[in-house]
This record gives sequence, structure tokens and C-alpha cells, in this order.
Amino acid sequence: MELCGWGRFPRCASELVAPLTPACAARLQAERSEVVARGNGRAYGDAAVGKGVTLSMRALDRMIAFDAATGTLRTEAGALLADILAAFLPRGFFPPVMPGTKFVTVGGMIAADVHGKNHHHAGGFGAHVESLTLALPSGQLARCSRETNGELLAATIGGMGLTGTIVEASFRLLPVETGWMKQRTLVAADIDGAITALETTADATYSVAWIDCLSRGSSLGRSLVYLAEHATRADLLALRPEAKAYPPPRAGRLRLPMDLPGWMLNHAAMAAFNDFYFRRGAAEAGAPFLTAWEPFFFPLDGIGGWNRMYGRRGFLQHQCVIPARSARAALTEIVDRISRRGDASFLAVLKQLGPGCGLLSFPLPGFTLALDFRITDGIFEFLDEIDRIVVDAGGRLYLAKDARQSPPTFEAGYEALPKFRAVRRAIGAHGRMTSHLSSRLGI
Repeated sequence: MELCGWGRFPRCASELVAPLTPACAARLQAERSEVVARGNGRAYGDAAVGKGVTLSMRALDRMIAFDAATGTLRTEAGALLADILAAFLPRGFFPPVMPGTKFVTVGGMIAADVHGKNHHHAGGFGAHVESLTLALPSGQLARCSRETNGELLAATIGGMGLTGTIVEASFRLLPVETGWMKQRTLVAADIDGAITALETTADATYSVAWIDCLSRGSSLGRSLVYLAEHATRADLLALRPEAKAYPPPRAGRLRLPMDLPGWMLNHAAMAAFNDFYFRRGAAEAGAPFLTAWEPFFFPLDGIGGWNRMYGRRGFLQHQCVIPARSARAALTEIVDRISRRGDASFLAVLKQLGPGCGLLSFPLPGFTLALDFRITDGIFEFLDEIDRIVVDAGGRLYLAKDARQSPPTFEAGYEALPKFRAVRRAIGAHGRMTSHLSSRLGI
């Protein structure tokens, strides 16, 4: 059948198989070749589409055990982050890392080593995995931890499913007093000011900047910088005494019923939205206020099928990370080129990152910029130009978001690639664990 990622590009042929047990997943993997696992399909490009066979892991969604004394959760890999939040936040426990959507699986979060707004403090999700069970290409099940099969664990975290199929994992949840976030908004006049604001507020647990990538001149890259902490019960009593300590997930979601026509995302419409969004956010800047966990971490999850807004051709997300030493110059040049082109979306996010923990983990100490681009004439050539800026600055692109980077761009950014390939050869994964992404990039 034809499968794609969240960006709806590219669309690739693959046989789809849904194992019902870890043993079944291991057996299917041993019997087939060119296999890769798929969680909830939220990788943007072709990372979760097998070159031959795709293993859909959503049926393996049981939460197996929980230790309230330590916060350690043991779960199958197909469990959704949304279900973990629903089950444990009312009990006062919170995931250690939150990506941009709650509709991702535990296995997918490990395979992509997802990062959140707290990476500069907490690292990626893989840093919090205490152990996992991996179905090797041979069909054997291997337990991996820092003490046992540590090199295989490092290759699996951020390894995009190319070492085998994660069937189970254990990680530790954090205790929280409420489900509210104590948020503060800062205004940055330009991209340089946004970077400075993130650097000077690095003591904040959570930080992220929304960038206006269509502004020009002295306002190039003007930004709203959001800082937040988990609200305490004292914060709730002082600021929202009538509110429940743990607000439930939003009951209903708006849904896009169809693909939007391309003219709706023209330059004038996006510029008008960006101006409105910036002015509204700037008006709220200053004093801290409380916001519920869901809109702070997952603003787009409130719109079902929001990927349809880019039309039937789909869209590309370009997410790069630039080392701190070269971030200002490189990001200013990138934002300037995007602004002059004039068709970047309003979904532009800047975050500060720390080091990654997997061989192919995306983060490195510096700043990451993520943008969405509707697929239009010339966009691939334009992004190739942006890639050259990233490579020249010592940066790299996020594999979980990628649908079109070249092998030279990839190889220039991931210095641990030879070691990763050696692990793959040692466990017999080369030629057997193969996604359309790994085939395209020659991993």
C-alpha cells in the first residue's frame, strides 16, 4: 500500500503488517527484509516507511507496570504519549520530555530521540530511558540499558528504527503538583534578540521562541519568547484559585475537513496572521500567568488533521540545529533568505538545545530552527541552499522531520555515522532494517 509521514510527502509503496505481540513483531522481522517499524505516523517524511515491509506497532500499547515510589513506567512501545498523560497526570506524574505533539508512541520517541522545550536542561527523551527491549534483525529479543548492550542502546536512541524494533521500554516520570504551567512572555525585536533572550533565560525549565519569518529590515526575525515552569499548588492558589489542580485534556478538537487550496496560504495571508499573532503576544508580555499543560505543549493538537492546511501536495518541515558559536550569523542568514522568498509558514520555532545522547541523535549544543514549507515550485532547490548554510556552520538536519536532504548533507552533519554503521553491520541490520529514508541517505 501507499504510506507517507505527517508531511504527506513523499508517498511510498510498502507492505503494512500489524503484529499483535512482541514475539510476533520479532518473528515477522526475522522472516522479512527491508523492514522498519512505524508508530503513529508522526515522523514528517519517509523515516517510518519500510522499503519492503512496515511494522505498525500501535497494537502493542499496554502499560505493563508502574512504580509510584520512583515514577518508573514500563510500557509497550506502541503506547501513545496522550494515553500516558491521561493515565498519570491526574496522579501527579509528568513525562520528562514533551515533543510538539502528544500523538506519538513511546517507541517513536526513542527512535527519534525527541526533544522538547526543556532540552537545554533535561536532554532528549532517550536520556530518560532506563532500559528497552529490542527485536534484533535475527528475531532475538535483546534487553538494552546503560549497563547491558550499552553501545546498542546508544545506536537505537535516535537511530530511527534502523537497529531493530523497540517493543518495550522503561523510563521515569516526574512528580508535579499541578497540570498548569506558570508562563511568562518576552518580546525580542529580531532574531539576534531572540537568541540572546534564550541564552539569558537559560535557567528557565522550559523555553521556546516563535519567530516571525516574514518580517523584514530591523524587525527581521522578531520573536515572542515563552518561558515556563510547572506551577505549584501555591501558584494555583494565588493565580487561579477556582481551577482544578489537573485540568483534563481538551474534550473535542476542530478538524480540517479537506485539503485547503494553495491560495489560502499566500504571502499576504501569512504576513497578516504573523502580524496579528505577534501583536497579540506582545500585549500579553510581562507578568507571569497560568496556562494549562495542553495548549502550552501541544498548541497544534487542538486542530485535527492540521497537516491538510498545506494542500494535497503536502509540505516539508525543515529543522536544523546550528552550534552556538555560529548560530547568530547562520540563523540570521537563513531567516533573511526565507523572509525574502516570502512563503514560509507561520509555524516557525526556535529553541536552545544541549548535547544528544544517541549516535544519531539530532541535538547538539546550540539553537534549532523548525519551519514548515508548502510544496511549491522551486522549494526543493531553495532548501538545498539553506542546507549549505547549515553544513557550512557545522549544523545538521533532524531525521524525524526530513523528506529530502541529500546524502552529503546528512553525512556532513552526523560525525558518529561510521560507528552507527558498524553497529548495524555487527547485528546484521544492514540490508534488513531499511526505511525509505535510510535507502535515500545510504545509511
